[in-house]
Amino acid sequence: MFLSNNGKTVGKTQQALQAFQEFLTTPLATRLKRHENTSLEASTRALFQEVAANVPAYKAFLAARKINPASIQTLADYQTLPLLTKENYLRRYSLGDLCRNGQMEMCDMIAVSSGSTGKPTFWARFITDELQIATRFEQIFYDSFFSDTRRTLAVVCFALGTWVGGMYTTNCCRYVAQKGYPITVVTPGNNKEEIFRVVQELGDAFEQVVLLGYPPFIKDVIDTGMNHGIEWQRYQIKLVFAGEVFSEEWRSLVTQRVGAKNPCYDTAALYGTADAGVLGNETALSICIRRFLADRPDLARQLFGESRLPTLVQYDPCDRFFEVQDGTLVFSGKNGIPLVRYHIADTGGLISYNTMLEFLAAAGFDPVAALEEYGVRGNYSLPFVYVFGRSDFTVSYFGANIYPENVTVGLEQPTIQEWVTGKFVLQVQEDADQNRYLSIVVELAPGVSNNEDKRQAIATSIHAHLLRLNSEFANYVPVEYQMPQVTLATTGDPEYFPIGVKHRYTRKN
Repeated sequence: MFLSNNGKTVGKTQQALQAFQEFLTTPLATRLKRHENTSLEASTRALFQEVAANVPAYKAFLAARKINPASIQTLADYQTLPLLTKENYLRRYSLGDLCRNGQMEMCDMIAVSSGSTGKPTFWARFITDELQIATRFEQIFYDSFFSDTRRTLAVVCFALGTWVGGMYTTNCCRYVAQKGYPITVVTPGNNKEEIFRVVQELGDAFEQVVLLGYPPFIKDVIDTGMNHGIEWQRYQIKLVFAGEVFSEEWRSLVTQRVGAKNPCYDTAALYGTADAGVLGNETALSICIRRFLADRPDLARQLFGESRLPTLVQYDPCDRFFEVQDGTLVFSGKNGIPLVRYHIADTGGLISYNTMLEFLAAAGFDPVAALEEYGVRGNYSLPFVYVFGRSDFTVSYFGANIYPENVTVGLEQPTIQEWVTGKFVLQVQEDADQNRYLSIVVELAPGVSNNEDKRQAIATSIHAHLLRLNSEFANYVPVEYQMPQVTLATTGDPEYFPIGVKHRYTRKN
């Protein structure tokens, strides 16, 4: 009696049942080894043919460019297809036409992107899209947090509502719990007082508590909680982040404050986008590698090609097919809105599993051996993708690209980290004589007073780490212009750090 006359409801039901049964019954290890026996060329070609045949918008996109889908037979053919962008595809066609068969009703949820690069975008998805993303969460909960044997409270600290992060995370954590893991999910969202309440009232009933959220907000939760007398260490805190590149100094700081002993197994970051959910995730292996490289900037520059340290994750090529074009990432994948060669404007690159281990071996480091004392859970031969973030989040100063990540390290040094929230605004300005200077407005932590000694100490620390980490800065910028001009602002300053607004670390003049 729940069937529609045209049978659409039947189709949704069958798809949902089949996908959910496969997710529940397929062991994690089996799923993460699929790529070893899968022809990625065949699966990518099959995705293209399915989208070209069934998605009205993509049919029109190809027709407008006089591309015959039958001519795409090899991976080389596939890589000649024009890139999709928000401008030439997503904003040019209706939401319904972007879905399979032009039927938006065949999806069951719509989310909204953050709008950090412009006008917010709507994204339709179905449970099948979420289930493949749930595997990324299962990887973290099983391989890193050992949640198959530990009663776990998952506290979703992303904003709830139409924005993609909170609801997506909640759904995926519930799917993992339904697979038999002793995981219970609670959703205070980004309400700090509610987070404190659920942790203090529920935390003792579990063997560990996982906080999932945006990195600066999680740090704010931890710091404010400490000021409220919360003893984080009693709850065996684990941390899941998404949405921002952070340094290993920052990871060490937050894990130390919650009493976590092993950052490789007590934390994990997701590389996600509203466009397609989670594309990859940190593993104990990738974190171990990144922490090794963080202390060796010259080696990191040799591997990644830049002086800043990117987010480094592993991904499943059966779920997401990545390419690199002109130093930026392109991916293809099944979603409520299927995407073929979608350009997400993130600068980064790809490294195969074997290439990564060979590079590290030549440098005298074996990350697998380094993790052996913990059982090396989750060491799968999945490829790596590294992500610097959007290229337009830099500022140019005397021809040197200055990255927020470089400044962040200077704020995360002992003593200084106690004074600041970690937020800042980086910009290049001119004085009365039109001489350019590097301006950094830094947000003070609640209750911390502003004085000249603090300002000078912060400027000196940022300067030292810019010189250490950014070779362009050290070589391009004249010595007399290298010291940044730091301004200290109170918490929630309405001009630079308005409360409730997604923070931007750079400003362009």
